Amino acid sequence: MEDWTISMVLILVICGFLAGLIDSVVGGGGLIAIPALLSVGIPLPLLLGSSKLAGSMCSLTSTASFVRSGKINFKLVRTLIPLSIIGAVAGTLTVRQVPSEFLKPLVIVMLVVITIYTLFKKAWGDVSTFSGSNGRTRLLGSLAAFVIGFYDGFFGPGTGSFLIFAFLMMGFEFVTAAGNAKVLNFASNITSLLTFIALGSVSYTHGLILGVPMVIGAVVGSRIAIRKGAAYIRPLFITVTVILIGKQIWDTMH
Repeated sequence: MEDWTISMVLILVICGFLAGLIDSVVGGGGLIAIPALLSVGIPLPLLLGSSKLAGSMCSLTSTASFVRSGKINFKLVRTLIPLSIIGAVAGTLTVRQVPSEFLKPLVIVMLVVITIYTLFKKAWGDVSTFSGSNGRTRLLGSLAAFVIGFYDGFFGPGTGSFLIFAFLMMGFEFVTAAGNAKVLNFASNITSLLTFIALGSVSYTHGLILGVPMVIGAVVGSRIAIRKGAAYIRPLFITVTVILIGKQIWDTMH
């Protein structure tokens, strides 16, 4: 077992809580969780799998909170879960064969488009205009579930933003869009985690020390989101997306 110090545990606990607080609503927890894991010296082959363990604990917790609040459209989401799972498995297996670096420029462009669109659509997501499943929503939902599930298993940053944006495009308001997104995000997370476990690429010690405070952060974050609605989620969504853009540009330049 690794030689743990109090400072190493504190780093993972504090960063885990903050990551869970953010990730529970709009995703992006990996922006905090992955650097935290790196800072305590986790072996690189175990990094993504251990992060997925903590992330799966977080997304399960926030999904449960949204379920209790009734802010999930199960009729639609349950048809999309299998596609998200298939995509996540394919992405996780692909990333072991093909470097994911080439995706960074495309991800930056997509995140910029999402941010600009959301900023200019001032009242977008305040009120639901979703009137039930039809050919358009089923096609958009199916594509989003599979493609974003694959992306989550293959690369990951911005998954929450992409899923929320997809559900907003279907006409959901921000809270239900976030709830639907968390269900699919959990499905792809747990699938990717099980794949990493099968490949022996998970450090349970790192993952659990990070994951427990992420669960606490997820409880706090999802409750605030459900109570305050779009007034809380919209600015957080834009903020996290902008930070993701900056992070991806920095990584690409260095």
